[in-house]
Amino acid sequence: MKIQIHCRLDYSFFHPTDVLLQLEAAIIPEQYVNAHIALTPCEHFARVAGHDGIGDRIWLRVDGQLVVDYRATVSIDRVLADVRQLPVVPPHQLPGETVQYLLPSRYCPSDQFQNFVDAEFGTLRGGERVAAMRDWVEERFCYVPGSSLSDTTALDTFVKRQGVCRDYAHVMVTLVRASGIPARVASVYALGVEPQDFHAVAEVFLGGAWHLIDATGMATEGGMAKIGVGRDAADVAFLTAYGIAQMNEQSVSVQPA
Repeated sequence: MKIQIHCRLDYSFFHPTDVLLQLEAAIIPEQYVNAHIALTPCEHFARVAGHDGIGDRIWLRVDGQLVVDYRATVSIDRVLADVRQLPVVPPHQLPGETVQYLLPSRYCPSDQFQNFVDAEFGTLRGGERVAAMRDWVEERFCYVPGSSLSDTTALDTFVKRQGVCRDYAHVMVTLVRASGIPARVASVYALGVEPQDFHAVAEVFLGGAWHLIDATGMATEGGMAKIGVGRDAADVAFLTAYGIAQMNEQSVSVQPA
């Protein structure tokens, strides 16, 4: 699968401000990236590794207007699998780098969902349980733009039964972690997302590898270009400003190449 990406950000900063960007498709074995990024002049520009070494973050020092224009063609060549057929890896056999994704995090309080998970999905194991969780979230939640805030947690979304992609991802990650299976949030560019925007999905560790799962049902694993990963959405924000920022314009386009 090959996809074409165009992302444009236009923000204003009224004082010198440190800004952290994470919006480029990651250069990793499962995806070949041909890309160009253009920015207005900044006082400082530096690349640093993303979470778990997946993708880059960019540090900027900005004063005034920041315009970012990112264009990429990404060829996706990851191993696709039927999640239902994948076995769970027992906790004592998990690789060390996956252990952090078993634990509760700011937006994913998985320790508060163990009783629910046992009652609702207790008869299922491994990939069958994860697939059932994905279907359960997709069927019972409503995708409602503007229905959540930056501090909305998986517990808030679980109660309201509505949200946007980051909320679906947080609930999915929380349920999977409550089952003793590592899960993290991945930011992606994805075909099929409406309205088009940066997209957040869950990524679960089954059968000895990570697999992308979109509980909104809009995107498939083969049509996603991974940007970055983290414990929850706080680790994969496309723009984090350490000061006041005003958004003038923002657009994301993802099309088949």
